[in-house]
Amino acid sequence: MAGIIQQALQQDIDILIHDWIAQASIGDSTLGRNAEKEALGILNAIVGALASGAHPERFSDEGWSAARRLLSELSRTRAAQGQRAGETSQFILSLKKPLFEHIQRRLSDNPASAIQEIWLATVLVDNMAQHTVSSFQQAREDIIIRQQEELLELSTPVVKLWEGVLAIPLIGTLDSNRTQVVMESLLQSIVETESELAIIDITGVPTVDTLVAQHLLGTVTAIRLMGSDCIISGIRPQIAQTMVHLGIDMRDISTKATLADALKLAMSKTGWRISRHAQE
Repeated sequence: MAGIIQQALQQDIDILIHDWIAQASIGDSTLGRNAEKEALGILNAIVGALASGAHPERFSDEGWSAARRLLSELSRTRAAQGQRAGETSQFILSLKKPLFEHIQRRLSDNPASAIQEIWLATVLVDNMAQHTVSSFQQAREDIIIRQQEELLELSTPVVKLWEGVLAIPLIGTLDSNRTQVVMESLLQSIVETESELAIIDITGVPTVDTLVAQHLLGTVTAIRLMGSDCIISGIRPQIAQTMVHLGIDMRDISTKATLADALKLAMSKTGWRISRHAQE
């Protein structure tokens, strides 16, 4: 089964690669320098799979693992370069025309066998193209998730305001994922700097609902479990009214309207006192 395909790939591989790249170049001007190398690797993987008895219609079988791995690597590379899934699958589908032509030439005196082999080649190439699309989508999702995580880390900087005093200014909406990053970053910084007090500034948080308040209370509890204390600053009148209406009890937590007031309280709690010298 698929013996003619295997023979064509083994005996005409250089010509096939040339014809494949030429066909792919018609509809894709973004082919990179490694296109021929990628094509050679894929064709060799197909030869190896067919030689092991793998069937083109069962592309998920173990025999096709090397081919699937190469296709996945191709998709991830092109996804990282900003190319589209359609461009990657089109590159694979471009193998059909030259492969069909080689099969027809070899079986010109046996049309029935040629049709059977062309059908198997169609199934194989379609399965390969579908695998690149699936791998491409997964690669793009992985890239997006990684970028989101990096943005979360960048959006929650922990700043050392004074000896023993840290602050983390929050801007934007708080959700469970971001709160987890905030908590981890803040607790890690407390350990590294041996700080006694942390200020969570929510001046840039547009709204505070029950969920956001619960996240803040959870972060404060975690900080206290570490042996430090916490002050929440940026409590604007609208946020204060919202918290009262929601019945959120923050009486056990130090709160201030501004970051400056919170820093002043933090320095007082940590034993610092600042005085202004009179000008001479």
